[in-house]
Amino acid sequence: MSHSVAGEPPAAGRHAAPLTTAFYSTAEWDLLTDLPGRVLVVAASAAPGRPPRGVGAGLAGLDAVAAGRGFDSDLVRAVVAAIYARHDGGAARDERLTDLVDLLAACRAAVRVLHRRADPADSAAYRQWVESVAARVCRTGEGGPSPADRRFLDRLGGALDLR
Repeated sequence: MSHSVAGEPPAAGRHAAPLTTAFYSTAEWDLLTDLPGRVLVVAASAAPGRPPRGVGAGLAGLDAVAAGRGFDSDLVRAVVAAIYARHDGGAARDERLTDLVDLLAACRAAVRVLHRRADPADSAAYRQWVESVAARVCRTGEGGPSPADRRFLDRLGGALDLR
């Protein structure tokens, strides 16, 4: 099962029954469901050498998160459903901002959880989807990703065990 870095699902994706969270502890599930939003926030944040981001960057990131609904991965679709359920009246969560060091550590922790608990195809799809959120945000600037954006994406890909 392969997905593009842009996060586009395959054209003929199947829609299986949603994955239950029974495979994951509450802390693990929270990590997996919080990570895409944290990636979006860091990718959209101004940082040294990176261009300032506008509303369009945030919208591109939200679109990339939503694109997960069409992935051919039970895990990705379940995470997206949990994200939407949370924001459609679910309990308020700690929506703290994060810095790059914290984000990369969270990515590495998520990879460890996925290697222990997830089907390899679901693990790969989830990691690629999370990376696609950042890639879409970074592509919103004039002229595409800056050199600093490319370094950020490389570090993120490394932390997600995609490099």
